[in-house]
Amino acid sequence: MKTLLVVHHSPSDSLRRLAEGVVAGAGDEEIEGVQVLTRHALQPDAEELKEADAVVLITPANFGYMSGALKHYLDTVFLEVGGALDEDGGASESGKGKGIPFGLIVHGRYDTTGAERAVLSIVQALGWQQSAPVLSVLGDVGEEEMRAAYDLGATLAVLTLEG
Repeated sequence: MKTLLVVHHSPSDSLRRLAEGVVAGAGDEEIEGVQVLTRHALQPDAEELKEADAVVLITPANFGYMSGALKHYLDTVFLEVGGALDEDGGASESGKGKGIPFGLIVHGRYDTTGAERAVLSIVQALGWQQSAPVLSVLGDVGEEEMRAAYDLGATLAVLTLEG
């Protein structure tokens, strides 16, 4: 059985709903053979991530950056799952991690640009493959955003089967 890992920091109703949409999409009855695991970002587990066939990251945009919880998760697992650092201690593009598919959801009230950029730079150094456009949600979460989260979950679940 293939595994889709959903790593989230969802302190608000909007983020919880988006995470639920991803899980529902990944569990669509037409998709068989995929196990969906959810992990709160404050509970990093590098072994679980190493075993995953695809990942969805979900974070609020806090003051122009990803949540501290998701940053903690990525900092904790980075080197254990194949991330690489350059001579200056920054993330290197030569990460040795397996090129698993990933998706990203960022929710904010005004702007998500900085949070998106920060997450994408770290996962690039992990060698992951962005497999869907970033789902950037500003303001309230409505039916359109829920459908997009569902579709993202379904897309990543299907990609686990292809890997």
